[in-house]
Amino acid sequence: MAAKIRKGDKVIVLSGRDKGRTGEVFEVRPAEGRALVRGVNMVKRHQKQTQNQEGGIISKESPVHLSNIAIVGKDGKPTRVGFKIQADGTKVRVAKRSGAEIDG
Repeated sequence: MAAKIRKGDKVIVLSGRDKGRTGEVFEVRPAEGRALVRGVNMVKRHQKQTQNQEGGIISKESPVHLSNIAIVGKDGKPTRVGFKIQADGTKVRVAKRSGAEIDG
């Protein structure tokens, strides 16, 4: 199945601890059905000191399930994603709420 949420998309969290927060997707893991969103679902991790990285407690993003995030439309509200095949045969993502094409 084609990816409805891709790297670089602006998304909003629909449920969970960070409900309502928005951020940019910087990694998608299709095999797990999860994505990493910048600034969302932050967790603290104890980092051992290495040659090139400082030790201590660091904050990093934890993966969010794809069913718990939705793309933000032009109006700033969450929208579902559909697909449309154009006249020249290319497949594009379409916002279900507005019918507008999603850049990408």
